[in-house]
Amino acid sequence: MSHDHGDHGDHGHSQAEGAWKHDGVRVIPGNQLDTNTAQTPGMNRAAAINFARVGAQKLWAGTVTIHANAKTGAHHHGHLESVIYVVRGRARMRWGERLEFTAEAGPGDFIYVPPYVPHQEINASETEALECVLCRSDGQAVAINLDIEPVEKPDTVLWVDPTHPQGGV
Repeated sequence: MSHDHGDHGDHGHSQAEGAWKHDGVRVIPGNQLDTNTAQTPGMNRAAAINFARVGAQKLWAGTVTIHANAKTGAHHHGHLESVIYVVRGRARMRWGERLEFTAEAGPGDFIYVPPYVPHQEINASETEALECVLCRSDGQAVAINLDIEPVEKPDTVLWVDPTHPQGGV
């Protein structure tokens, strides 16, 4: 079946073909991630996609591992938005001026962290590593570590949005 996309140019000899060969799609093998990136105590970040590696202008992507029964220091990511996808394990997030709020996420869940929000990632498992994929809204890694005295008992916050007004687990 043929589809007409409105482009009738000669695709076999495009001027950009040579540039696309080396500047087009990139595959970054999982065993070649770069750990020379901004770090926060308690976790290991490794960059797959960023400005330095592939020229990404508007995003950063990589992995995050938190060892069993460990937690990160409090930090934020400046003006960047972050999305965390939980691959394996159980994540407990704390956030707020004194890390006074908490929520948990498991495999297949996404976590959104807005700009400048102080937060802390905690591995809720005493025996299993927490493995996540992380994406940020800039090609450079930004991690500002904070010295926060957390509240003793944070408030649990259920996921609430217009389609789940009673909250979700």
